[in-house]
Amino acid sequence: MKILVADDSRVMRQIVIRTLRQAGHGGHEVVEAENGRQAVELVQTEAPDLVLSDWNMPEMSGIDALLTLRGAGNAVPFGFVTSEGSDEMRARAEQAGAAFLIAKPFTPEAFDEALSSVGLVAS
Repeated sequence: MKILVADDSRVMRQIVIRTLRQAGHGGHEVVEAENGRQAVELVQTEAPDLVLSDWNMPEMSGIDALLTLRGAGNAVPFGFVTSEGSDEMRARAEQAGAAFLIAKPFTPEAFDEALSSVGLVAS
């Protein structure tokens, strides 16, 4: 399995990857993107099984990346890991086709539950 982690903060990408390991998903290959535009490009070239994306990023936001992918007919499972988890954001994410939204601060259990919801079992 291949997971794309998109966040403009290198430190946050490392925290997400560490939390994936703590949730039992450390055996998956991980690809990193620094913004939504790079995430869209990497989805096309790397064909990940899941995208974990921040919402607010430079060049292209996570929600715009999701809308771009869905507009191009790409149905890769896509979830948000973001500092904002308001009902409005959750509704926008769901309407755009996101599988889940994990709000920071997050736990390994929240990751395992979200990844299980899209069929990714611990490795």
